Amino acid sequence: MKFARSQQGLSILGWLMVLAVVAFFASTAFKVMPHYLDYMSLEKIITSVETDKASDVRTVGEFYNHVSKGMQVNNIRDLNMRDALQVKVENNEFLVHLKYEKREPLIENLDLVVNFDKEFRVRMP
Repeated sequence: MKFARSQQGLSILGWLMVLAVVAFFASTAFKVMPHYLDYMSLEKIITSVETDKASDVRTVGEFYNHVSKGMQVNNIRDLNMRDALQVKVENNEFLVHLKYEKREPLIENLDLVVNFDKEFRVRMP
């Protein structure tokens, strides 16, 4: 039983260090997750154009209106749709380019930067 004393476990200082690291990563995740959830909602709104038969979106203006209404329903307020979304019509399809970045302050002058950049080909309904 010589080794019982050397196998006592983590000290208070060790637990505080583990807790600090876990708190840092949890804080980072809680700051970034809302932006990813908004992005997933935007993807769903954009792709719903071809499945939503009631909307009957045929022009670029109607497409922007459809996305704007979806953003209001999903409470996405901190994104300028006209800057983040570019829409063209080609061969009976909407070519949509969603590109924007979000910044979240982390510590003092350090920011978390999340870039979103995706292109969609959405058929007209």
